[in-house]
Amino acid sequence: MARAINRLTVKGAAALREPGLHADGGGLYLNVKATGTRSWLFIYQWRGKRREKGFGSFQFVSLDDARTKRDEARRLLAAGKDPLEPERPEVSATFGEVASSLIRDLEVGWRNPKHRAQWRSTLEGYCAPIWDRSVDTVDTTDIVDILRPMWSAKPETASRVRARIERVLDAAKVKGYRSGDNPARWRGHLQHILPGKTRGSGVRHHPAMPYGQVPDFVKGLKARVSTAARALEFLIHTAARTSEVLGMTWAEVDMEAKLWTVAGDRMKMGREHVVPLTEAALIVLRSMAVRGQKPQAPVFPSSRGVPLSNMSMEMLLRRMGCDDYTVHGFRSSFRDWAGEETAFPREVAEAALAHVVGNAVERAYRRGTALAKRRELMDAWSKFMGGPGA
Repeated sequence: MARAINRLTVKGAAALREPGLHADGGGLYLNVKATGTRSWLFIYQWRGKRREKGFGSFQFVSLDDARTKRDEARRLLAAGKDPLEPERPEVSATFGEVASSLIRDLEVGWRNPKHRAQWRSTLEGYCAPIWDRSVDTVDTTDIVDILRPMWSAKPETASRVRARIERVLDAAKVKGYRSGDNPARWRGHLQHILPGKTRGSGVRHHPAMPYGQVPDFVKGLKARVSTAARALEFLIHTAARTSEVLGMTWAEVDMEAKLWTVAGDRMKMGREHVVPLTEAALIVLRSMAVRGQKPQAPVFPSSRGVPLSNMSMEMLLRRMGCDDYTVHGFRSSFRDWAGEETAFPREVAEAALAHVVGNAVERAYRRGTALAKRRELMDAWSKFMGGPGA
């Protein structure tokens, strides 16, 4: 005999105070807790396991509304769907179709054709198991199966593949092809499944763009009209850190002497750092200068007049299709170029990065000539990227 349904009445439900589950029928219960709080609960079986879905507080959800929610949940169960799972989008596309569409959208901002080739080759190669699958069916198990074989053997490649899959799935959600959380996200998800990077792994914590690609990237950067683009262009020409550039004020700049002096309290090593400014760097500063600006005003302000956020340049990299690299990585690009393409001493290149090299006696001895040599090095770096005098 079928169980009675709609057993409760509005007045009767309002009067219930005894802790426990009070059935209305069809899996709907009024859950009264010892604390006095009351809420609607739908209890059902899914693949042999008991599951519960909350319908809201008794204070805000009426008995009729709770029954409507119950009936909808029962219809999903009858159709072979779990009421706790989000509804699948009505429109669909394969992972490969979304990936190809994303690459076409991103390549407009790519000056280097290698980006398109790298994106397509990594996605088509490593994501072959899901390439022709409906993108809304891709889950965490699929991602882990793709990444685990190369996670330890080829960590940098694995990291890039994961980031690109995440971008594809984000795009699929924006276009309405899937819903819910992104199974390829690292923080709070895959970091609990895949082993983290260890110090001894040899993994670079700040992936750097190969220095041979930097000139083309800077050309693309110049074509963009935004404060973040100017800040990143300046950072690359000076090989400075993100915090140093974003916290920069006009009081630190001497345009005539072509110097930028960063106070010790703004430096990682706590020591004042004097940066020789190339003509390319000065051109960026002149483009940011406004009449009547105050000395303490940020050189690279946001729309609210305060310094840009720490993520502004990283997000710009993503928009330009370069999410394989980091802003900090341009310091490594500069260092690789200086070591492989120039005859400047190692100490000069390290000093340009504000790294402490040698003992106190050696540093005192070099103090008088380092700035002049660093100016020559930074001029050569700017010219390598196509700056004035190239």
